[in-house]
Amino acid sequence: MKPFTYERATSPAAAVAAAAARPGTRFIAGGTNLLDLMKLQIEAPVHLVDVNGLGLDRIEPTPEGGLRIGALVRNTDLAADARVRRDYGVLSRALLAGASGQLRNRATTAGNLLQRTRCPYFYDPDQPCNKRQPGSGCPAIAGMSRPLAVIGVSDACIASHPSDMAVAMRVLDATVETLRPDGQARRIPIADFHRLPGNTPHIETTLEANELITAVTLPRPLGGTQLYHKVRDRASYAFALVSVAAVIPRDGGATRFAVGGIAPKPWRVERAETALRQGVPAAAQALLAGATPTAENAFKLPLVERTLTAVLAQARHTGRTA
Repeated sequence: MKPFTYERATSPAAAVAAAAARPGTRFIAGGTNLLDLMKLQIEAPVHLVDVNGLGLDRIEPTPEGGLRIGALVRNTDLAADARVRRDYGVLSRALLAGASGQLRNRATTAGNLLQRTRCPYFYDPDQPCNKRQPGSGCPAIAGMSRPLAVIGVSDACIASHPSDMAVAMRVLDATVETLRPDGQARRIPIADFHRLPGNTPHIETTLEANELITAVTLPRPLGGTQLYHKVRDRASYAFALVSVAAVIPRDGGATRFAVGGIAPKPWRVERAETALRQGVPAAAQALLAGATPTAENAFKLPLVERTLTAVLAQARHTGRTA
């Protein structure tokens, strides 16, 4: 690990000001991803601003009837919150499907959204990677690509986004609240928060330099049956090959669903939700239009269809026994 300096911020405004004053600064809270990357020298910040003491660890109702989740709310506390379990069950289920209990105790809401890919080439400093060194190449395209993305990719990168929580946030239409260094607050729809790689895969979100996430807001509860189904190589502590977050209304309205493990961001296509009325194959076809899998991960395409089928079957069973 390379040397760095450290300070504790006393307010969100002080945090962004400290970051703006020193190029190469990173914010740190739980550190469950950043510290690992620093040890591997994939991330090498010259200065860390600790944001744990900013009071951004509360879950509060909004005037619109939703919930405002502070950026520093730990994953364990968010999953266990009675309001989240009652009204946003898909979010609680997604959180509990991720990582281990020890990591959930430390990981934060903002940090979960900002997780970096688990692509094996990204994590190997001896390999080229356009996310680490723009222009160096993407060996994953012709290499070990089984866990990687099949859609939303580019010739520069086929890495997939690892978060379970973000998939649930996407199906719920969450909004990310931030604070810029100039003191201006911003609201970013979750659909616009994560970027596709294009020619700049090292730019992963729409955050500006030194912009701090302060909260994530959920709209009014959707109701219905809410499920999260994760397909992975082992029963725990593994990232999704395919995951589906779904909200199935009880009034016969359109089912919402977002898919993880297949793209550089949580993947939701509204026209696929409309196509679901024609059956799961039609929905999967709309969801995966334009997919460019490799020989190693082409299995994800039929796996998406099977996973969505399993979720809808579980929803029917849940509805009968509720």
